[in-house]
Amino acid sequence: MKREISLIGAPTDIGAGARGASMGPEALRVANLQSTLESHGLRVLDRGNLSGPANPWLPPTDGYRHLAEVVAWNQAVHEAMFAELQQGRLPILLGGDHCLGIGSISAVARHCRAAGKKLRILWLDAHADFNTQVLTPSGNIHGMPVACLCGHGPRELIEIGGQVPAINPKWVRQIGIRSVDPGEKRFVHEAGLEVFDMRYIDEMGMRHTMELALATLDENTHLHVSFDVDFLDAEIAPGVGTTVPGGPTYREAQLCMEMIADTGFLASLDVMELNPALDVRNKTAMLAVDLIESLFGKSTLMRDRR
Repeated sequence: MKREISLIGAPTDIGAGARGASMGPEALRVANLQSTLESHGLRVLDRGNLSGPANPWLPPTDGYRHLAEVVAWNQAVHEAMFAELQQGRLPILLGGDHCLGIGSISAVARHCRAAGKKLRILWLDAHADFNTQVLTPSGNIHGMPVACLCGHGPRELIEIGGQVPAINPKWVRQIGIRSVDPGEKRFVHEAGLEVFDMRYIDEMGMRHTMELALATLDENTHLHVSFDVDFLDAEIAPGVGTTVPGGPTYREAQLCMEMIADTGFLASLDVMELNPALDVRNKTAMLAVDLIESLFGKSTLMRDRR
């Protein structure tokens, strides 16, 4: 794993249905993300916050809310993430709502094409985020990033990375899913997304789930983790705008992160949808930092890495 880390804040809730995710980057900083990572010998540069249009808080137009503003923010994210990757650094995008995954992952995919690397995406989320303008019940674009990355979305968004589609759905492993809209279910099935929903985790356990999600990785794989904080059970992580009961427990989430760390292949990360306005004393941000620390190798005992 790379030792040079870049933090990139994207303070916007432009694609969300509730205000507050724009404060997520600062909450993660307040929870000491940088010093926590530095305590593990990582060299961390905080690049500060990107800027983009304000949230006009308007109803949807043609099935999308705030499309022009979402495009502007994702272009800024794309350029910032790609620049860090080109410098051989490991970028961590501090969201912001999950619509920003379009800019982030399209940058990672572009980098992988240039470097001749395979891409594996772990999408840790309560939601499949595979809606389209036809399927969406709300028009909120944070419910659409995976569909957009797979080429199903407005031209301005799906072309950001320079190739359509930006990714192949077979590169994605979705983990912790427990809320999928009716029309979205069929679309997820038709696209062939590999989804480890909460029923699967309940039946098979997090260890088996992660063994499958991380199978066939090798030295030529770029592993990207897109971590939506609503992946976690709402009892332990109340600070999100779209809580869904019944998510992974603290221990299940820790095992998930530790097994990712064990591969040594983590190369980029999104931390999305943290909403301090709905949190209790920054509890969710502190938990997110704790889990990110595990992603970067914190463990109770010394363990042999692969």
